[in-house]
Amino acid sequence: HYLKTHYNLWSSPAGILKSGDTFTTKLREMQSFLGLEVTGKLNETYELMKQPRCGVPDVGEYNFFPRKPKWSHTNLTYRILNYTPDLKKSEVERAFRKAFKVWSDVTPLNFTRIRSGVADIMISFGRREHGDFYPFDGPSGLLAHAFAPGPGSGGDAHFDEDELWSTDSKGYNLFLVAAHEFGHALGLEHSRDPGALMYPIYTYTGNTGFLLPDDDVQGIQSLYGAGDHDPDPDHPKTPEKCSENLTLDAITEFRGEMMIFKDRFFWRLHPQMVEADLVQIRSFWPEIPTKIDAAYEHSDKDRVLLFRGRKVWALNGYDIVEGYPKKIYELGLPKSIKTIDAAVHISETGKTLFFTREKYWSFDEQNQIMDKGYPRFIQDDFPGIGRRVDAVYQKNGYLYFFNGPLQFEYSIWDERISRVLRTNSIFWC
Repeated sequence: HYLKTHYNLWSSPAGILKSGDTFTTKLREMQSFLGLEVTGKLNETYELMKQPRCGVPDVGEYNFFPRKPKWSHTNLTYRILNYTPDLKKSEVERAFRKAFKVWSDVTPLNFTRIRSGVADIMISFGRREHGDFYPFDGPSGLLAHAFAPGPGSGGDAHFDEDELWSTDSKGYNLFLVAAHEFGHALGLEHSRDPGALMYPIYTYTGNTGFLLPDDDVQGIQSLYGAGDHDPDPDHPKTPEKCSENLTLDAITEFRGEMMIFKDRFFWRLHPQMVEADLVQIRSFWPEIPTKIDAAYEHSDKDRVLLFRGRKVWALNGYDIVEGYPKKIYELGLPKSIKTIDAAVHISETGKTLFFTREKYWSFDEQNQIMDKGYPRFIQDDFPGIGRRVDAVYQKNGYLYFFNGPLQFEYSIWDERISRVLRTNSIFWC
C-alpha cells in the first residue's frame, strides 16, 4: 500500500501484484530515494514506512506533478477555508503566514490573504475522504498534501483533521507541515536530501529560528529566481560524508552502533552496514539542541551523554534520563569552562576524558569526581595529535582523535600514534 501510494506500484485488477520483481524494484527505489541501504528487502525500511509523512508521492511523473509546473505571476493569494479546533484561529493564521514567509524571503513571490472568493492557494482541514480522491488515513500516517500550481485545485493545500496540530513539538507542528506543503503548492517535488524541508518524512526541527535549508533554496529559486533581500543568506547545507574537508562535532558508540555528529545531523553507522544513515538530531530527541559539542557512551550504565555549551544530557536509549540536562560544572569541571570539545570513556580504566581547548581532564566514573593532577596539556600526554580535539572515540585499545580533516589512531598501551587517516575514512571513503 505504501509503495502504491508513494512510488507508483500498480496492482493488477484483481489486486495482485504483477510480479515479485515489481515489488522489489519499487522497494529499492524507495530505499534509494530516502537514503537507506538499497537491499530490496524490507528490514528496517518497514519501520520508516510507519513514520508520519506528506501525502504527495515521492516519484515524479505520477499523480501530482506531470511536468515542472510553476505560477506565472508572483503576487499570489491564499484563503483559509476552515480551521482546526486544536489551535486558536490566530495561531493557525500565524503558522500559515510564517510558512509563506519561508518562501517569500528567498524569491520575488508575495502572498496576500483573502477572506472570500477563489484564491490561488485554498487551504483547508479535512478528514478521510475530503473531496479530492486522495483520502487521508486517520491519525499519523499521511499528515497533509498539496497540489502543484495550476487551475482548479492546483496550489490547494489540505491538512488531516485527524492529527493533533500544535505550535510546538506536541502532535504535529502546523508551521513546519504547512511550509513543506506550500513548497508543493509552488511547484516543488520531494527532495532526497534528509536535511531538506521538502524531504517527505516529518521531522520536528524546533519552533524558533527556522532557516530554510540550502537544498530548498536552490529548488525554489530554480523556478522563480532570487528575491531582492534574503534576511538570512546563510542557509544550512547537509554535510557530505565523503567531503575531503569533512570535520566532525562529536562521536560516540551507541549500543553497538556509531553515532557521528555534524551540525544538526548525525550518521548512524551499524557494524554490519557499509552505508551510514544520515538523520536529524531533532527527529530522535526534539528537546535536545540542534548541534552537539561532545558525546560519549558509558556502556555499563547503558547511557550516552551529549554535551552542548554548559549543559549535558543523559540518554537511556531514546529517552532523556530524569533530572537532565545538568550543568557541566556538576561533574567537577571549573565554572569557567564554557564548552566541552570532545569526550571519551575508557572502559578498561573506568575513566572518562574531557577535552576543552588545549587541555583535558580525567573523570572517575565510579566515584563521580575529577582525578587529581588535572587538567593537563593535550600535547604533553598525546603528542602529535595537535593542540585541540574535535571528537574522539575508543575501540580495541586505540583512541581515534579527530582534528579538522584528519584523524589520529593512538595506541593507548604504546602511548603513540600508529596511523594518520582522513576524517572521512570513518565512512570508508
